[in-house]
Amino acid sequence: MMENVKEAFDREKKIMDEISSLSEDLKNSKSEAERRIISSQITSLKDILKKAGQKVIDSVEKVSVTKPLVEESVAAQTKTPTPPVIAPMVQPVKATDNSRMKKEKTTALEKLSLKRMKKKEVKIIKKKEKKPSIYVKMASKMFYNTSMRLLNKGRFDMLRRDLIKANLEFVPANYISVMFFTTIVSFVVGIFATIFFLFFSLVASPPFIVTVEESLGQRFLMVFWIAFAIPALVFLFAYFYPAMEKKSIEGRINQELPFATIHMSSISNSLIEPSKMFGIILATGEYPFLEREFTKLLNEVNIYGYDLVTALRNMAFNSPSRRLADLYNGLATTINSGGDLPEFFDKRAQTLLFEHRLEREKQSKAAETFMDIYISVVIAAPMILMLLLMMMRISGLGISLSTNMITLVMVLGVSVMNIIFLAFLQLKQPAEA
Repeated sequence: MMENVKEAFDREKKIMDEISSLSEDLKNSKSEAERRIISSQITSLKDILKKAGQKVIDSVEKVSVTKPLVEESVAAQTKTPTPPVIAPMVQPVKATDNSRMKKEKTTALEKLSLKRMKKKEVKIIKKKEKKPSIYVKMASKMFYNTSMRLLNKGRFDMLRRDLIKANLEFVPANYISVMFFTTIVSFVVGIFATIFFLFFSLVASPPFIVTVEESLGQRFLMVFWIAFAIPALVFLFAYFYPAMEKKSIEGRINQELPFATIHMSSISNSLIEPSKMFGIILATGEYPFLEREFTKLLNEVNIYGYDLVTALRNMAFNSPSRRLADLYNGLATTINSGGDLPEFFDKRAQTLLFEHRLEREKQSKAAETFMDIYISVVIAAPMILMLLLMMMRISGLGISLSTNMITLVMVLGVSVMNIIFLAFLQLKQPAEA
């Protein structure tokens, strides 16, 4: 009997281990269907555990540790007392019902599911904390207070708005500090460049760097502007960079928005809660630039605790895309007024698709125009310019350049024009829909 109790305890222990393992799998599971399977397995194992526990209790109750001694009566004829007979410590118990035990065992399908859950590896995602670089720390240490004073006076409001809309990983005060610090560094570089060109100049033939022949005052008037031009260009680029980044992101979002709206229109027909739609769009992973905006929207609801309508209004104000802002505002108005969401998304998808087709037609026309300009400027114009320079060199009229200088001018000119065209086309290139 004691062996049966021990086996029952071992069986309970195994069941508890299985329940513990499945509970860990349930915590790490992301799929809803997988969670339902694991939950049903845990419920089934709990029922089996209850039955096994009841059987242990019944078996323990039948175990007798001690029993009083029993004396048999002495025969009247002999009148001799017989020694007492000690009863067995444990009374025999009927054999357990094996058919019931078999019914309580897990089925083959449950065993297969448990085996699959055990084999599945749990991916541990380690979050890396991003720390500011030494350059940013130095800039913030030097100019943070100055940047905060300027921001409080409203001097860089447009830059602050562009930073938020461009999703740059900078606090406005830190970015302005970096902008000032970079300008100071570029001013030092400009001073060194001015000093260099004050005594030396670049030529097309070896040794490429030669000493100047003009007087020091004359040369200073020719090159002093370099010390101011370099920091001015750096400051202007740093100031307008967030606006350019925001413009680029806006174009990418506008390319993805019509198809995402069609997707949301089909989801809204299932009468799902509106905030869940954005989570479903995020789960697809098909809209990388809209994914950032929808993540910020869900953070407004889940982390900051705003209701969906307020979160939509906030995101419309901070959205880099005007069309996405209109979608947010329209959705907020529709939810407030109790309108028909499927109809709203259907109409908005039609409008966005129409605008998308118009943009594609404009881009194709612009590509044809750029091709004509490229042929005229980069191919025909350099050939005509080279002929004119050669004619002026032979005739001695106007500017007379050497053959090496003409070659250098033509190569540099064509290279610079190609770089400009490539950069312009890269900026104008539409995102893949």
